[in-house]
Amino acid sequence: MWKAADPRHHFNQRGATSESLRVDAPGSSHMSSHSGELRILSVYGQGEGPLAVDGHDTLFAASELEALSSLSADRSVAKSLNCSVRLVRLEELTGHQGGRKGLCGKVIPNNPYKCDQCTKRFSLKGHLNRHMMNHSGGKPYRCDQCKMGFSDSYALKIHMRTHSGEKPYKCDQCMKGFSPKGSLNRHMMNRSGEKPYKCDQCAKHYSHSYTLTMHMRTHTGEKPYSCDHCKKRFARHGNLNVHMRTHSGEKPYKCDQCTKRFSQTSHLKSHMMTHSGEMPYKCDQCTKRFSRTSHLKIHLRTHSGEKPYRCDQCTKCFSRKSHLKIHMRTHYGEKPYKCDQCTKCFSQNGTLKIHMRTHSGEKPYRCDQCPKRFSRDTLNIHMRTHSGEKPYKCDQCQMRFSQNNILKNHLRTHTGEKPYRCDQCPKCFSLKGSLKIHLRTHSVVKPYKCDQCTMRFSQKGTLKIHMRTRSGEKPYKCDQCTMRSSDKGTLKNHMRTHSG
Repeated sequence: MWKAADPRHHFNQRGATSESLRVDAPGSSHMSSHSGELRILSVYGQGEGPLAVDGHDTLFAASELEALSSLSADRSVAKSLNCSVRLVRLEELTGHQGGRKGLCGKVIPNNPYKCDQCTKRFSLKGHLNRHMMNHSGGKPYRCDQCKMGFSDSYALKIHMRTHSGEKPYKCDQCMKGFSPKGSLNRHMMNRSGEKPYKCDQCAKHYSHSYTLTMHMRTHTGEKPYSCDHCKKRFARHGNLNVHMRTHSGEKPYKCDQCTKRFSQTSHLKSHMMTHSGEMPYKCDQCTKRFSRTSHLKIHLRTHSGEKPYRCDQCTKCFSRKSHLKIHMRTHYGEKPYKCDQCTKCFSQNGTLKIHMRTHSGEKPYRCDQCPKRFSRDTLNIHMRTHSGEKPYKCDQCQMRFSQNNILKNHLRTHTGEKPYRCDQCPKCFSLKGSLKIHLRTHSVVKPYKCDQCTMRFSQKGTLKIHMRTRSGEKPYKCDQCTMRSSDKGTLKNHMRTHSG
């Protein structure tokens, strides 16, 4: 245990004087006793600063293991007891050269407490006990503001700051605040630019040993953190925590300008830019700007044509991982999004959303040049009917089209392709709509009824022509005589009388 300190001396802001930790000098009878004494050149207490040693060593009159255990893992130890090597941290002292002899002749191994479920080792038994909770799922410390549980009280304390917004640790150079002290330490290292930790498998350097450990997993493929709800595994514990929110539905990060909530701070940060209108990331090949670097990265693929995500079941490639994921559902027939008002299912959430408007009658997209409204985002296509824009050109003839799918259908007139086959007769069609109309000839379904007589029709166009017989309208005129017709087909036959 500690020897009594002189009451005249006290801890100052930067540390303690050697007098406040006065012990017997080296070479005294205590050095050979079993209680042992730990020779330290400097000990940093809670990050406040080094203990003043007044030019000579300070001794701890305690058993060696007790002295080591009493020091927290973030206090620094400057010199090994049995050699002249200067060390930075307590764990380096206990683990120097894979173990060392104590003052009592006992060998202290490097991190003696090993987890029996993974490869991790710990210098203190308490640290091992806390770590074991990650495997057992034991999380006795619960947040009273959300559903999250934690294996130790300190982790809960740090988490509570996400609700309160408290950031007690301030950088004295830029005044940035941090909730865990470790984040401040990492920030300070980043500011200094110092990167002492080097990967031995590639050229990368890191400012923190933890970051190097995480990086090494990219080489080994190690993913020690497993989700107990599904089969997913993660290289980082933080990534597992974020993933767990997909199961719990927890969204602890709330926007202070609207009602939206988010599971990750980065998502909240990006969302805040929609309020500020900030788009700091600019494309160097066009005028577009983006609120996220990831969005810019994806956009750049439209210039390069890069499609790194390839389907392993067909030849298709995609520029986005999410697009590949959606495409894979076409192979598996997976349609996870079900309409709660009818039996229809969809492979994409967005498609379900659009479908729901057929039930609600909602048409949120309004044309500013005519009274038309649209239930899905086809307003842009409709606007081309006003502007006359036809950006899609056929490479086999001079025709142009306002929509890509109309061009696609037109190309079949050149290739003769008729992919839509009737399952009741040998007929094939180039358009799906044409097949749909044809099938009514087999089913005798005639959904289009004249409101002035009892006649019914299988096609809307046929009803339209019939209605002209009622109204007497004849919109199709021969340019060589006075003949007029109610339908285009009759005019076409008439024109042959002029051509012979």
